[in-house]
Amino acid sequence: MTTKTLKIHTENILPIIKQWLYSDREIFLRELISNACDAIHKCKVLRDHEELLVTDDEFRIDITVDKQGKTLTITDNGIGMTADEVEKYIAQIAFSGAEEFVSKYQTDKEKNQIIGHFGLGFYSAYMVAAQVTIDTHSYRSESEAAFWSCDGSSSYLMEQGRRSDRGTEITLFIDQDNEEFLEESRLRTLVQRYCAFLPYPIYLNGTRMNDKEPLWLKAPSDCTEKEYLDFYRALYPMEPDPIFWIHLSVDYPFSLKGILYFPKITKRFDWGQNTIKLFCNRVFVADNCKDLIPDYLMIMRGAIDSPDIPLNVSRSSLQMDRTVRQLGQHISKKVSDRLSSLYTMEKEKFLAAWPDVELIVKLGILQDEKFYERAKTFLIWKNLEGAWKTLEDYLELHKEAYNKKIFYTIDEQQNSHVLDLYRNKGIEVLCAASSIDSPLINFLENKLDDVSFQRIDGALDDAILDKTREKTHLDADGKTEAAKIADYIRSQLHNVEVEAKSLSSDTVPGFVVLDEGMRRMRDTLALTQQASMPGFTPKRTFVINTNNKLIHAIYNLKDKEPQFAQEMILHLYDLSLLSQKELDPAGFSPFIHRANQVLEKMTAYLS
Repeated sequence: MTTKTLKIHTENILPIIKQWLYSDREIFLRELISNACDAIHKCKVLRDHEELLVTDDEFRIDITVDKQGKTLTITDNGIGMTADEVEKYIAQIAFSGAEEFVSKYQTDKEKNQIIGHFGLGFYSAYMVAAQVTIDTHSYRSESEAAFWSCDGSSSYLMEQGRRSDRGTEITLFIDQDNEEFLEESRLRTLVQRYCAFLPYPIYLNGTRMNDKEPLWLKAPSDCTEKEYLDFYRALYPMEPDPIFWIHLSVDYPFSLKGILYFPKITKRFDWGQNTIKLFCNRVFVADNCKDLIPDYLMIMRGAIDSPDIPLNVSRSSLQMDRTVRQLGQHISKKVSDRLSSLYTMEKEKFLAAWPDVELIVKLGILQDEKFYERAKTFLIWKNLEGAWKTLEDYLELHKEAYNKKIFYTIDEQQNSHVLDLYRNKGIEVLCAASSIDSPLINFLENKLDDVSFQRIDGALDDAILDKTREKTHLDADGKTEAAKIADYIRSQLHNVEVEAKSLSSDTVPGFVVLDEGMRRMRDTLALTQQASMPGFTPKRTFVINTNNKLIHAIYNLKDKEPQFAQEMILHLYDLSLLSQKELDPAGFSPFIHRANQVLEKMTAYLS
């Protein structure tokens, strides 16, 4: 067996970095400013080790544009480099001076403060520059300035530099295709996007660009409500104020800080917008945290910062690993803990915020078993009287009386005629109007032992029947009056099952019962835009009230005015469908035409 060393052709490396490593050219400015921050931070470390005498107020980073000369210069007064260090850290691609520095002054604190780790950020400059020069002077008093220049090929120039003070000056000779980066407005936008929260002052042509302190670095106990709101407005200036927030601060087993806000849900709310900002050591990385934040929390707003987040080489996206999954689980737990605390300690505030957090909670329950276990204590439902209850409250009060059934409606206005039957019997009905309540109800039935949800028009429950007034007398053919009414009305409708029942209220002529299971399946499919799939029309049963005067009047007309009786039956059936939002749009025109005919004939009887 022979062991050999890989051979790398340096002339091929820069084109690869330029074309494939970074997805956005604008990243170069973030990388060079980050390197400048690291150089300054190293000065502070050396000061802590009594190897350098510096003060915080002298540190700064300057960006200077020369449109005429087509140059962009980034200058810092950080640690600087000697000629040997330029050879070591710049001429050796992917050799990280930051990593070597951290290993020499090894503490977890320093590791978490250094931004660069891969040793490639400097070369992002060649995405926009035809040539790059470095003029640098080390903090070491005996050293001389060093000057380095390279046009992106495998050869470079090294000579004595011109700087007399500590620090580094990097000059980019912007190529013809990237002259947009000589525009001050363009650079201002980039600095504010990527570097607004960096710890050292950044100046663009003499004007300070970053004066915002990242609020997430402060202890939650030191932050005021005004500071939280001001920080939110700075991040999202066009959005209404949030309803409340969660301050994340974790030091073990990983470092994570951030603030997550529950946004106000308005008609203009953009559900598809990714707006949780991801930072690594105060440097903006991305708006998209989909690999870190669970899907059900993606509508939240805010900022998360962690030096432990594993990024790809270009620091533009996450690399999935155990740490990322742990971070996501911790964030989910903190959200559920905050909601639970709010429900327990500030219930009125929680109830007022429920319309804005309801979707988060319900999606979380459906997607995350651990979240369900924590959230079931504050999953609430409003009853017809406007009182809010958990399922535990409801079942504890009615478990025996309702035989472990939970009665619900999706719209207290839509099914008002059916709801009256339940109201008159004093049955508590919950409102389940959310678009995801159908799959949620299926989920909860699997979790709750022997408990079932019953929509008020999803079954004919014995609770709304008055069996003392049932038409049970048999005629000569052995049929009850109720059976004869049902047979007649069934004969006038096509492919509709009909039942004649003694309902507890005389005012309701009838209503349509739709199979509970099939309707839930249809509602669930509607969430994935598959509602039109064949075979998922819920089975319909037209329940006729034998105690209603209109039903008896129609039945008595069957021999004298059979045509009119049939029109009345069809109209009554369509009215029931319409009131339950089940009338097919294609049936609206015939329904209106028939309504006019029925009214005309009724006025003829009155005149």
